[in-house]
Amino acid sequence: MTNLDSLIEILDFEAVAREKISKMAYDYYASGANDQVTLRENRDAFSRIQLLPRMMVDVSKIDLSTQVLGMDFSVPFMIAPTAFQRMAHPDGELATARAAGAQKVAMCLSTISSTALEDVAAATNTTLWFQVYVYKDREITRHLVARAEAAGYKALALTVDTPKFGRRYADVRNRFHLPEGVTVANFAAAGLEKLGAVSGESGLAAYSASLFDPSLTWDDVAWLKSITKLPVLVKGVLRPDDAEKAIAAGVDGIIVSNHGGRQLDTVPATIEMLPIIAETVNGRVDLLLDGGVRRGIDILKAVALGAKAVLVGRPLLWGLAAGGQAGAEKVLTILREELELAMMLSGCANVNAIDRSLVS
Repeated sequence: MTNLDSLIEILDFEAVAREKISKMAYDYYASGANDQVTLRENRDAFSRIQLLPRMMVDVSKIDLSTQVLGMDFSVPFMIAPTAFQRMAHPDGELATARAAGAQKVAMCLSTISSTALEDVAAATNTTLWFQVYVYKDREITRHLVARAEAAGYKALALTVDTPKFGRRYADVRNRFHLPEGVTVANFAAAGLEKLGAVSGESGLAAYSASLFDPSLTWDDVAWLKSITKLPVLVKGVLRPDDAEKAIAAGVDGIIVSNHGGRQLDTVPATIEMLPIIAETVNGRVDLLLDGGVRRGIDILKAVALGAKAVLVGRPLLWGLAAGGQAGAEKVLTILREELELAMMLSGCANVNAIDRSLVS
């Protein structure tokens, strides 16, 4: 049993997770594409941004609340969609959802969750979004969207950077496959829940290549919007011109993302592209960011550079592996407390006070 009281920062949780879960599971969660240049840059780029704090500001009370897509958020961060959480802990996405509810933090569930989306919704009262891919068989996507809407999810995040999965050498070497008892739970009714080992390949890469539609264009955003009443965000934008195209396609929000460094290696860190995209978007839709967030200070920097909120992925997996729901809750608590302290020391009593003048 891990003593959670001894874990005081996110990196502590990763060290515990590495010891507690299988090598295949840890490598799947932790690794990036090819030489993992972008994976490292996602973190390193945050450290290069310097803060310029304001002094002599009344910070006796700090308000972390904000709004994203018109939804009330208690903090400017949410849980990112990460797949197969039951490899980290038997309760998987259920534990994460319960932690999110206890901490009043929104959560985005992955399409390739190891727990059915209805079960996740039933486990929590927090705001839930659903991450989607568009499949070659559009009826699969249509059915998933209808289920998410019926279950009470509040938005759809369409991943647009994955016509095919990136080359992740660790997964190839490990012949990544789902362990006994873990499935692609949302696809049980379609008979597509199994994901086995493939010789010389990642089982997930082979599985996704057989299902994902690589012919997607911006015109398909209109199709997705036509089958749902929910707001639609696109996840995976890295260029200002793609942000323009997304807005023209009618999206409600944009997530600046490089898939955690897991798709095309050597693309820029998301925090480096955020201010450029924010200038182009100019407030027309809400901007979010994921990739490399490990500290409350990172969240402060992202908001200062134009994000309404950030999505946090791997840290929740490490918390889950270290201690199930309690571990995930502590990760969220650490991020909340670090952000509150960073705001106080920067002279920001509320999220609206976090602006571009805070970064050099």
